[in-house]
Parts: sequence; C-alpha cells; structure tokens
Amino acid sequence: MAPDPFNGLTEFLAVADARSFTAAAASLGVTPTAVSQTIRALEVKLGVPLFVRTTRRVALTEAGAALFQRVRPAAADISDAFDMLGGFRDRPLGHLRLTVPRMAVPLIVTPLLPQFRNAYPDISVEISVDDAAIDITERGFDAGIRIGEAIEKDMIVMRLTSDIIWTVVGSPGYFARYGRPVTPEDLTRHQAIRYRYPTSGVIYRWEFERDGHDFSVDAPGSLMVNDFLLLLDLAEAGLGLAYLPDISVGEAVTSGRLERVLDPFLPTTPGLFAYFPARSQTQLKLRVFLDMATALLRRKG
Repeated sequence: MAPDPFNGLTEFLAVADARSFTAAAASLGVTPTAVSQTIRALEVKLGVPLFVRTTRRVALTEAGAALFQRVRPAAADISDAFDMLGGFRDRPLGHLRLTVPRMAVPLIVTPLLPQFRNAYPDISVEISVDDAAIDITERGFDAGIRIGEAIEKDMIVMRLTSDIIWTVVGSPGYFARYGRPVTPEDLTRHQAIRYRYPTSGVIYRWEFERDGHDFSVDAPGSLMVNDFLLLLDLAEAGLGLAYLPDISVGEAVTSGRLERVLDPFLPTTPGLFAYFPARSQTQLKLRVFLDMATALLRRKG
C-alpha cells in the first residue's frame, strides 16, 4: 500500500508558519519531540530536507519553501471544505431525494412541500413517485415512503400514519345501477377496476377476512391500471369498484363521491412508514423533512 501523502503535512505547515518546533507543538497540542519526529519521517519519505534547524531558528529549505508554496493554498481550501461540511451539520441544506408511492402524493407531498420549501429554502427536493419496491441505497435516494409490510428489513423505519384499513368503494351512481355487494363472493357479479403491480406485472387479488381466516378474491373487471390515483378517479367516475386504503379515500367518502361496502370483511395492515439506511439518520435535511411530515399528519389525524 502506498504511504499516505497527507501524513505529516499538518505538522509541516504548523512549523513552517511558526518557524518554530516548540510553537508548532503548542498550537497542535503535542510535544516538540513528536513534531520533530513526524517532520523527520516526512523528510525521509520525500527524500529531501524541508527545514534548516539551528539552535536559534528554523528556516525552510528551498525544497521546503517550494512544498509550502504549493500546499498552503490547498490546505486553506481543505479547511474551507471542512467548514462547509459544518454547515450541513448546523443548518438544513443540500439536495433531498425521496421515493414515495402515489397514495402519499395527496396525503403528504402536495400539502407539505410548500410549507417545507418556505421553511428550508437551502434544501432542494427531488421526489420520485413510484409504487414499486425500490432499493434506495442502490438508486441514491436519501429515504423512501412505503406501506410498512413492503419495507426491507435492514432499514431504519419511522411511522408516519396509523394502520391502514382497506376498503372497497364505489360511486353512488355505480351502486344505483348494479346494487351493493353484501359478501366478498358477490363481487363475481360486479365490475372491479383492477390493479397491476408495476414491477412484477401481477394483478392484485382483493384480500378479505372472515372468522379469523384470510382469503382473497380475483374480482372480475375490464379496466386495469397500475396507478392508485387513477384507480381512485375511475371509481369516482362510476366505472367500477375499487380496492383502496382508507387514507386514500377518506375525503371522497366524507364528501359522498364514494361509498364503502364490505367493511366487516376488510383487513388492517401496517400504515405508511418512512425508511432510510442508518447512514442517513444523521442528515439534518432528512430529519427536518420527517419532523414536518409527522407534524402535518398529526394535525390531519
């Protein structure tokens, strides 16, 4: 392994600035002997003397002066770079990359971003909307938001919402034409708007519970989408029944645009969680985003 080219440069610059091993040692908080030994090792490594030492003074050699002339500006740049990194620690700034599912867009992203951008103008934000499972480390995201059961086990997670109660919904117009299913088996006589997973291509089977047992129904339908928001829009338009999380349909149900059916048979699953690798948890830009997101959802809840 090649020797570390930076080893000894701190001591070299301190002696060159102070023109004294004793003063350099005092500024570095070490002994003069330690500084002298480090400088001698550096001179051996470089193959040239860097200082002329006498009992009264310390002066740079020609080689030492040439090295000092080149290294001093670079050392100042490096010091500035470390000071800049301190800014990341002391105040929120940088570029925040997030991957979120479509159901999180109206629930979290749209209401939060104006407030967040106003509070933290030094943070640029990139949002990737994707319902598929994402390896955030490989794709370079700082964090993601997903339903809890879909998160990789090696991630740190933070709960954003309460558990999700799944719902089957339809428009009043749909129910006026086709009636209301009373049991999950009745869905075979209805039109479902079906959901295809973006990554696997599998069509989602609607999940139900009865007497402590789980089962699923492959609800028939001639409409198929891979987008939760489009699924919601088509259901409101009366084109079929949709299977959606309660956090996505709450406003539409409250306003009467959609009505729920089959509630006694619907399961509950973990809610939305933010997740991120351990290395990201100290990033101030991410912490302030998550703090603001949880505060927003508490007010909504």
